Amino acid sequence: MIMNKIEIGGYFHLELSRKRKKFIHDDGVLLNSGRNALEYVLSSKKIERLWIPYYTCDTILEPLIKLNIDYSFYSINQQLELYDLKRLSSGEFILYTNYFGVKDEYVKSLSEVYGDRLIVDNAQSFYSDVTAGPSYIYSPRKFVGVPDGGIAYSGLTYLDSQLEMDISFSRCSHLLRRYDEKASNGYNDFRENSKLLSMQPMKTMSQLTRALLFSIDFEQIKEIRLRNFSYLHDNLYLTNLLDLNMAFSCPMVYPYYTENALEIRNRLLANKIYVATYWPNIFQWCTTCDLEYQLANKILPLPIDQRYGFREMDIILSVIAG
Repeated sequence: MIMNKIEIGGYFHLELSRKRKKFIHDDGVLLNSGRNALEYVLSSKKIERLWIPYYTCDTILEPLIKLNIDYSFYSINQQLELYDLKRLSSGEFILYTNYFGVKDEYVKSLSEVYGDRLIVDNAQSFYSDVTAGPSYIYSPRKFVGVPDGGIAYSGLTYLDSQLEMDISFSRCSHLLRRYDEKASNGYNDFRENSKLLSMQPMKTMSQLTRALLFSIDFEQIKEIRLRNFSYLHDNLYLTNLLDLNMAFSCPMVYPYYTENALEIRNRLLANKIYVATYWPNIFQWCTTCDLEYQLANKILPLPIDQRYGFREMDIILSVIAG
C-alpha cells in the first residue's frame, strides 16, 4: 500500500507567480532578516572588534551582542562618508552603511582600502552589486512588500545547511490590510510585525517570502524608483544640503537635507505623506552638537517607490514649497 505524505486537495493558498526563475541576490545566503544576515557574516569571520557608524540603526547591535563581539563607533561627514579612514588592527573589521542607496561609488573606494575586512550594509541599497572582497548584507523588505528576509554574502556558506527554515505567515497582516484599507489603518500591524523580528534565531528565508520575491518585477521597480528620484532631484537639488549624484544602482528614498526639516515634516504629515526618521536612537547616542544628530533630525527621506509616479511627486513638491 502507498503511504502518501503529501497533502492533496483542501482550500487554496495565495496565488503567486513563479514565471521568474531568479530574483535579485538569490545567489546569496537567504535568511530570515537583515540583522540575521549580519549575524551570518559575523559568524563566518574571526572578528574581535567591529567599527560601526554612529549614524545607523540600533538593530545593528543585536547580532554583536548575541555573538559577544566588541564594537566601537566612528563618525561620518556631511557627505555621509567616513570622517577619517580608520587604521584597523588585527581582528578588526569595519561596517559601512550605503546610506539611502546613494553611496555605491564610495563603497567601491572603501573596498579598495579595506578589502575583505569591510562589511557593507546594503539594507537601503537592495540593487547594489556584490564585488569580490567585502561582505554584504541586504534587506528586501525595505524595497518591496515582503514580511521579512535578509541576504548575506560573506564568502562562506558553511552555516547554511545547519539552519532550519523560518515561517512567515504570522507577520503578513500589515501587507494584506494595505490592500483593503489605507496605510494608517495597518501601521500598528506593521510596527508589531517588525517587533517580531527582534532577537529571532538565525534561520533560512521562509518559503512564503521566497515565493513573494520570485513574483516581483524588480526591473520595473528599478525604473520607477530612478525616474521618481530624478524628478525630485531636478526640483530640489538647489536647496538640498546633500551633494547627490546619479552614480548609484537604485536608491531607497530621496534624502532631502534641509534646515527647515521640522516645519516641512509637519506639513507632509498633515497631508498624509509619511516620512521616517533615520534613526531615532541617534538622539540618545549623540549630542545636538554632533553631525549625526543633525542628519537624523534634518534629512527627510522622501518616498520615491514603485507605488507612485509624477502625480505623487508633484504633490510632495507642492507641500515642500508650502
